[in-house]
Amino acid sequence: MTFLKITGWLVFAAALLHLAIIVGGPDWYRFFGAGEPMAMMSEQGLWYPAIVTACIAAVLFIWSLYAFSGAGSIRRLPLLKTALLIIGIIFLLRGLLAVPLLFFSDSPYMAELKEKMVFMLVTSVICLFLAAGYLRGVWLLYRQRV
Repeated sequence: MTFLKITGWLVFAAALLHLAIIVGGPDWYRFFGAGEPMAMMSEQGLWYPAIVTACIAAVLFIWSLYAFSGAGSIRRLPLLKTALLIIGIIFLLRGLLAVPLLFFSDSPYMAELKEKMVFMLVTSVICLFLAAGYLRGVWLLYRQRV
C-alpha cells in the first residue's frame, strides 16, 4: 500500500498547490493552465476563480484522504473501494484524454492550452501515475477482501 500512500501525498500536494494558486493570483492562474478568463477575473478581484479553485482543492484533499484510508494510514472511510475506483478512473480519463481533446476543440481556451503542450503532457503523465496508484489500491483491497 506504499504506492497508494505516495499517491495520497501527491494529491495532497496538488490540493495545497491549488490553494497557493489562489494566493499567487492571476499569473499563477495563467501558468497553471486555468485559462485567461480565470486570470482576468482574478485581476478584477472577482471571487469566482478563488471559489472554483478552492472547490478543486477541497475535492483533492478528500481524494487524498481516501488514498490514505486505502493505504491503512487513517481509519476506513465510507465506500472506500468505490471511491478509490471512481477517483482512479477520473485520473485515468484526465491522463488519457486531455491532450487528444486539445486537437478536437475549436474553443479559444483550447487554443491557449495547445500553446502549453508541455504543461499538458506533464500533468497528463502525473494523472496517469495517480490513476495507477488509486486503481492498484482498489485491486489490493479486493485481493485482501477488506
